[in-house]
Amino acid sequence: MRQDIVDEARRWIGTPYVHQASRLGAGTDCLGLIRGVWRGVLGAEPEVAPAYSADWSETAQDEVLWRAALRHLVPKDLAAAAPGDVLLFRMCDRAVAKHLGVQSLVGGQPRFIHAFAGHTVVESPLSAPWARRIVARFAFPEPMTAQAPSEDPQ
Repeated sequence: MRQDIVDEARRWIGTPYVHQASRLGAGTDCLGLIRGVWRGVLGAEPEVAPAYSADWSETAQDEVLWRAALRHLVPKDLAAAAPGDVLLFRMCDRAVAKHLGVQSLVGGQPRFIHAFAGHTVVESPLSAPWARRIVARFAFPEPMTAQAPSEDPQ
C-alpha cells in the first residue's frame, strides 16, 4: 500500500481548480494534482507537461494522457485496486480518457481524490457512475526503480 501517495494527495484537498496549474494551495487541475503528488513523493517530474486546452486531443481521438501515463507509471489490472493508484477516466463513451484521480480507499466504500472544473481538489466516493468510467489503473513507480515497459492504449 502506498499511504505516502494518499497522504500527499490529501494535502492538496481544498486547492482551487485552475486549468494547467500544479501548485499546492494555489491551483491545480487533475493532471496537475498527479504531477504535484509525483513531486511530493518522488521528486522532480519526469517530463514537462505541454500546454493543453480544455478539449485537447478530442477531435483527433488521440490518447495523449494514457500514453503519458504509460511512459511514467506502472500499469495495473483494473481489478487490482489499492490505495495510491492513479485512476484514468473516460468521461463519455467514445471520448478520449482525460480525467485523473488518486484512489484513497478500497473496499466497501471506495474513494478517490481529484480536481475538476468548478471545484477544489476533493475526496469523493468512487461511486458506480465514477467507477464505470475508469479505463486504466496505474501505480506510481517505487523511488529509484527503472520504468516498466509500456503498452499502447489503442
